Amino acid sequence: MEGPVIHWIGAVIGLLVAIFLIFRKVNPVYALFGGAIIGGLLGGASLDTTVQYIIQGTNSVMGAVVRVLAAGVLAGILIESGAAERIAETIVNKLGEKKALFSIALATMIITAVGVFITVAIIIVAPIALSVGKKIGLSKTALLLALVGGGKAGNVISPNPNTIAVAKGFDVDLAQVMIAGFFPAIAGLIVTVIVARFLMHKGVKIEDSDPGVATGGSTKENPSFARSMVAPIVAVVLLAINPLGSILNIPLLMDFKIDSMIILPLAGIIGLIAMKQSKKIIAYTTSGLNKMTSTAIILIGAGAIAGIISKSDLSSAVVDAIQAVGISGTLLAPIAGILMGAATASTSTASIVAAGSFGPAILSMGTAPLNAAVMVHTGATVIDHLPHGNFFHVTADAVKMNIKNRMSLIPYESIVGLTMTIVATILYGFLF
Repeated sequence: MEGPVIHWIGAVIGLLVAIFLIFRKVNPVYALFGGAIIGGLLGGASLDTTVQYIIQGTNSVMGAVVRVLAAGVLAGILIESGAAERIAETIVNKLGEKKALFSIALATMIITAVGVFITVAIIIVAPIALSVGKKIGLSKTALLLALVGGGKAGNVISPNPNTIAVAKGFDVDLAQVMIAGFFPAIAGLIVTVIVARFLMHKGVKIEDSDPGVATGGSTKENPSFARSMVAPIVAVVLLAINPLGSILNIPLLMDFKIDSMIILPLAGIIGLIAMKQSKKIIAYTTSGLNKMTSTAIILIGAGAIAGIISKSDLSSAVVDAIQAVGISGTLLAPIAGILMGAATASTSTASIVAAGSFGPAILSMGTAPLNAAVMVHTGATVIDHLPHGNFFHVTADAVKMNIKNRMSLIPYESIVGLTMTIVATILYGFLF
């Protein structure tokens, strides 16, 4: 039995309540649960029905939660072993100071793309960026945009929580979403460098007390670049086998079906052995699990609010509004991603809520699941950096920037996300 449909106004009020509670420093998980309960009740459902819808919503994200926790093995090993830092240092050093903004954006993109959570990737690269930026007179504003833009570009092609969430939400293969995000990611990287160059002498200046400036970067002894790349390469190769088999129509490769839940931890362990640090497997994987736990729990909260919104007529109201304005129905996917990204200030939470709430309506427009996943995913990066989210504050702290100056960067970050969304929409909404 489906149960009563929740009125969209109640669902929207519930979402707004959740946002307000997050602004008031309530734990995001409890804020999302509270908003879900209020949304269900105001939308006309009984308390018992509201609870059932919330539980159904949380059940729908458990596959993503399990994969996110498994991905913590790879992330923990890359971070704690120093592999991620070594990769970033090598990229920046090889490209040189003349290409500093490009190298910093590229380094953050690659670190994020190989499975390090975007905020952690920015924290890792930030001291290197500030050290280089101080030497050649770049502004902190330009450097943070390079870090954030590069991270966003890497995030749409990574085995990170957001990609796992959107892949699970539209029931498509994780590797396919990662591969399909390549061209939007490249566009995002290019625009990041262009806009960062515009800001290179504008905004906040780097201080001698900023991270990495006094020491000239990291003093940690890290593994070699070659050994550091083993885990990412193994992960990318194993994830790509099945999609490449489908593209090239090779039955042997098409039959290779191993879930990312197995591939990502396996790649991390192989990389750890290559770096000759296998004795530290417990410490590194425990650290990785701790880093992913908060994200996994937030996804459960996202599932709760998604359960309420998906049982409402909000998607129908949005579709009616789009048709009334005369906009193509194909644009529902990126619009859903943008709206939920702004509402939740989190790419992964937005991916869960948008897929769960608008997925059936998007697919009913004739959009293929993979295409829908990519457009929702890139759309979620457009305004996911607002102050009610963790990303805004963590990235500000990474370069020691105050709230006012961090706020000034929001429009430039949105340009990067919007570029990726436009490219994804052209490619997967109208061309393919």
